[in-house]
Amino acid sequence: MDVETRFNLIKGVGEETVTEEELRQLLEAKRHPVAYDGFEPSGLAHLPVGVYRPLLLKDMLKAGVRFKLLLADSFAWINNKFGGDLDRIRDAGRYFVEVWKAAGVDMKKIEVIWHKEFFDDPEYWKKVILIAKNHSVTRTMRSLAIAGRSDDVSQPAAFVFYPSMQCADIFHIGADICQLGMDQRKVNMLARDITDKAGMAGVLGYDGLGVGGKPVVVSHHMLLGLSGRQSKLEDSRAKVQAAMDAKMSKSKPSSAIFVHDTAEEIRKKINSAYCPMKVVEGNPILDYTREVIFRAFDELEIKRPAKFGGDLTYHSYAELERDYLGDRLHPQDLKLAVAEYLDRLVEPIREHFSRGKARELYEKVSSYEVTR
Repeated sequence: MDVETRFNLIKGVGEETVTEEELRQLLEAKRHPVAYDGFEPSGLAHLPVGVYRPLLLKDMLKAGVRFKLLLADSFAWINNKFGGDLDRIRDAGRYFVEVWKAAGVDMKKIEVIWHKEFFDDPEYWKKVILIAKNHSVTRTMRSLAIAGRSDDVSQPAAFVFYPSMQCADIFHIGADICQLGMDQRKVNMLARDITDKAGMAGVLGYDGLGVGGKPVVVSHHMLLGLSGRQSKLEDSRAKVQAAMDAKMSKSKPSSAIFVHDTAEEIRKKINSAYCPMKVVEGNPILDYTREVIFRAFDELEIKRPAKFGGDLTYHSYAELERDYLGDRLHPQDLKLAVAEYLDRLVEPIREHFSRGKARELYEKVSSYEVTR
């Protein structure tokens, strides 16, 4: 596969790439660059983690990337997930690996790392302290959004370690590409800024091949929750924050689709989702169509009675959006189709957890009380 094809595959995974020039340079220099993402194991898998993330992983693997998945058990412990019970956090991590297997990810091509291995490594903590010495408390507080926390100074002091720790992960792993969600952008940009400090890349033992030895940041889109995003904002920073607030979250079960939902539950949730006629921005149904369905399928078929114009088949999201804006595609017809296609993607995962050890693991994790 040539560099341009690999470049387009990786760029297509991201909503933003910082920078495209550096990504192309990296691919020219390195046949199998290292990319990473990290997850705090907690709760049950929903659409963004159980369906969308595997689709992105598959494209990264096609591009020849060596992918490392960091199961951030120690972060979840700091963040008090499952009440800070590390054994339960580990169960959730094993459960997520099973989800990705069931979604069709070739886990033999992915290196799974438990963060506790870093946590017990003195060299890792040396990196954490070096990073903390090279940025301000103000920058740390701004970056706390990555932990799902505000910058309220009444929070436990342990949360303050979070940004420097995640930044250190990038260098400890030796990641050429940070391939995380837009909600993690602040800490990934912090890592790039740290490498601007004289000699820091060398001190941290980092040999990333981007321009100036910086990690390339490929930030993927955050899928909208079922209630959508109904605010219209012009300020770019406000728009980013609004997108973060409107993302599909496990902590808002009524606005999320889970990989264990039945076909009927998916239909009911999609049917009640925000989807105004001729409105694209903030529309979760169109969001799932663009980001999930057209990544997984070559076409999307809309079934309609002849009296309403008959069936439609779309081969690209652009075609579908054009008809939606042109009032040639009704929201209800689109919802019915989206529910069917999402169920096709969820069904093998749901089936995988219906029996054997996977079911035992699912039942164990689902019995745990999720804490924030």
